[in-house]
Amino acid sequence: MKLFRKLLRTGLTVVCSALLAGFVFSGCATSEEPTFTSTPAIEAAATAATSTTAATSTNIAIFDGDSETYRFQVGDLVRVTFSDTPEPLLAHEERIKEDGNITLPLIGAVKALGKRTGELQKEIRDRYVPKYYVRLTVTVSSLPPDLYYYVTGEVRAPGPKSYLSTTTVTKAISAAGGLNEFARKSKIQLTRANGTKVNINWNKAVENSSADPRVFPGDSIFVPKSLW
Repeated sequence: MKLFRKLLRTGLTVVCSALLAGFVFSGCATSEEPTFTSTPAIEAAATAATSTTAATSTNIAIFDGDSETYRFQVGDLVRVTFSDTPEPLLAHEERIKEDGNITLPLIGAVKALGKRTGELQKEIRDRYVPKYYVRLTVTVSSLPPDLYYYVTGEVRAPGPKSYLSTTTVTKAISAAGGLNEFARKSKIQLTRANGTKVNINWNKAVENSSADPRVFPGDSIFVPKSLW
């Protein structure tokens, strides 16, 4: 009988010890930090980068003359048609000149550079009505243009350049004959078709491709004159 009681106490002790150990390990397991495939900071940075890239690609309008996001550039081929007049009027087609103007019958020079389609339509109509016509509907569109970017300032061959393939600021300037002796290399300015401006340092861009941004059709590169 004494032996039975001793064995019973021993068995209970073993069971209790096992249960206690289970609770201890269970508590330790629940207190561990959760694991991540990537840290929240990295995920946030990646999300922000993706959003920025998407916004940039959305905001840059490249030669979509019928879109209200695009602003006319020098060299764009513009078509102006007229309707709702007693006598039919001929449509007018003209490339935007270096001074930013197109020249229309009766009203003369009209500034087209930097304007959206709707803005140019309104200005042309307001110049014609009511001085020349009581009623007039003006429609402005951009004909399928050649793809150009523009390099101006202190380069050897400034002007519009054909966009033939993927290019960067340094390559675009090289296509314009390269910098001349008066160029201020540290203050080159790239202006996107949507008006966004990017400053480029020539020496850094030559040494590091990450400092040499891509150039797209409709972009403009300006090289200022050195202060010295």
